[in-house]
Amino acid sequence: MLSTLKKTLITLLLLTVAGCSTGLRIDRSHPSANHDNRIQFVVLHYTNASLERSLALLTHGEVSSHYLIGDGPATVYQLVDESRRAWHAGDSQWQGRTWLNSSSIGIEIVNAGFTDTPAGRVWHPYSEAQIQSLIALLKDIVKRNGIEPRHIIGHSDIAPLRKQDPGPLFPWKRLADAGLGIWPDASAVARQQAYFEVNPPTIGWYQQALARFGYAVEQTGVPDVQTRHVIAAFQMRFRPQRFDGQPDAQTAAMLEVLNRMP
Repeated sequence: MLSTLKKTLITLLLLTVAGCSTGLRIDRSHPSANHDNRIQFVVLHYTNASLERSLALLTHGEVSSHYLIGDGPATVYQLVDESRRAWHAGDSQWQGRTWLNSSSIGIEIVNAGFTDTPAGRVWHPYSEAQIQSLIALLKDIVKRNGIEPRHIIGHSDIAPLRKQDPGPLFPWKRLADAGLGIWPDASAVARQQAYFEVNPPTIGWYQQALARFGYAVEQTGVPDVQTRHVIAAFQMRFRPQRFDGQPDAQTAAMLEVLNRMP
């Protein structure tokens, strides 16, 4: 009995000495109130691949994502813990923040993207089950992380010169109607459009308005390639019927109305 007690005491003493050997003592009695969640954005993508290929690329390739929504059935796969950084955004910028891998959750949706045919480019739709699963997932993520609905964005928003996903068939308005984004009021757009048809804004105005909304666009004052790509990305999201990158009164009106929203 005594021998066992001695051994226990010696073990406890050694553990205490080992713990003090670094000399590090941390006082955690004064937690700061000045902090927020690392996660500020949710970025939506399509995979441009089948479910099997998407899983392989996102788990053993050079890219990754926190979530993947399959097709038939629309299973939600968690591939990376939300506390970890996934490699889904790449070279990106939104609202002045760069390299959004560090501040976002990535959601990939299994979708073929588009097919180029002799008759033109054909975009592939999302299934109803996928959208329902996405809405449920987004509501959970937004609630847990305190993410502003307007911070749910597309890959084409944060990298308009090189990405087009989630594409023109993605139902942004439906997400906004579910409280998961923003959408311009149609009557306000119509009134503003009538004004811009008589008083068309300059390219400099578009560049300033797009930057205010969140896009990365240089303020050159000329309709350069970058500006056209950014306009096209905005149109693809809010006016998918025509996203040619050409400035017009309706695009300007949507921008103006959206930028007035809180």
